Amino acid sequence: MKNVIQKKSILIVDDDVSVTQMLRMLLETRGYVVNVAASGEDAFNSVSASTDLILLDLVLPDNEGFDICRKFKENRKTHHIPIIILSGRMLSEDIIEGLYLGADDYLIKPFEYEELIARMEVVMRRGSLFGSADTSSLEGNQGIIIELRKIIDEKLIIPFFQPIFDIKSSCVYGLEMLTRCKTQTILANPELLFKAAINFGFYQDLELLAWEKTLSVASGKLTEEILFLNCNPYLVEGPKFLSIKTLFDNSPINPKRVVLEITERSYISDFKMFFEHLRRYRGFGFRFAVDDVGGGYAGLESIVEIRPELVKIDRHIISELDKDPLKQSIVKFIIAFCKENNIISIAEGIETKAELETVIALGIDAAQGYYLCKPTSEINIKEMNEVAKRLMG
Repeated sequence: MKNVIQKKSILIVDDDVSVTQMLRMLLETRGYVVNVAASGEDAFNSVSASTDLILLDLVLPDNEGFDICRKFKENRKTHHIPIIILSGRMLSEDIIEGLYLGADDYLIKPFEYEELIARMEVVMRRGSLFGSADTSSLEGNQGIIIELRKIIDEKLIIPFFQPIFDIKSSCVYGLEMLTRCKTQTILANPELLFKAAINFGFYQDLELLAWEKTLSVASGKLTEEILFLNCNPYLVEGPKFLSIKTLFDNSPINPKRVVLEITERSYISDFKMFFEHLRRYRGFGFRFAVDDVGGGYAGLESIVEIRPELVKIDRHIISELDKDPLKQSIVKFIIAFCKENNIISIAEGIETKAELETVIALGIDAAQGYYLCKPTSEINIKEMNEVAKRLMG
């Protein structure tokens, strides 16, 4: 195998010295620049804008590898970096969870080093397709297009659900649907799946398929709970309203029990025109939420123009909220604004007891996050309520 011409930076996250020494020697002889982190904390401190790939072990002294993978993929500065999990765990459940959390590949130890090098190059080559601002050209991307068509035609979508809990009752207020895909390709990563679908003109069909699968699974399992569906502005502005109306006309779930979470506000070019489209959906019964308030494009302009019935506070503001007075001031402002305007406020991404206690003390209406309940393909409202009552007390 030829040495890599352009030096690429690899971060190895593993506390096994013998493994990291061997990998470092192997990769450096191939022309890679190698950095090593022996813990999750070291990994977060070592990753940089120049990191091209992360090799991640699942067993670390301070963090579960799955949590590290998820945090890298949720962080705006690192979500684009490909991750290959290297693990001795052979259970299919571990492999599936790793891929669902955003890992780009999963290699079981012990492995052949030549296979690792090959997988690294494939993953980084795939990642480069999405790292560019312009991926509209079909040249070289036929494989992605074929896979997208296969996913839609064969309906290879699995809806996962994460509960949102009402603070006052400690019960499930609603379930947010998260799209997962049965594929062994890079499109197993939900973010890349939808980015590719938008780039190649498959987004509306893919989203409708996800909604169809969700309604099929959720029907009969929800009583008064609200169903939250992610919704890119492309769908609202597109020609699919009648298809959506037919979908819900044939479902026992009333649109009045559905909240559409507006994501990717960067795609809204004309807010006045977009608001006119929202009227049609509201007339059918849907309510709207602005997602990730306080982060990215989810600013006051989005709230003013969309006039949502709910807002979801960005997880990056909620993270370590208990330790940061400035973040607490921001959350206080958002909550006060919501109460004054009869908007339901939801805290996203709660991962610790301290974060939960802080948002409760600040007066938040509802909360969701891994601390309360991880996303699941099974809907069991009774079990979810029992867990929430125990944690929220």
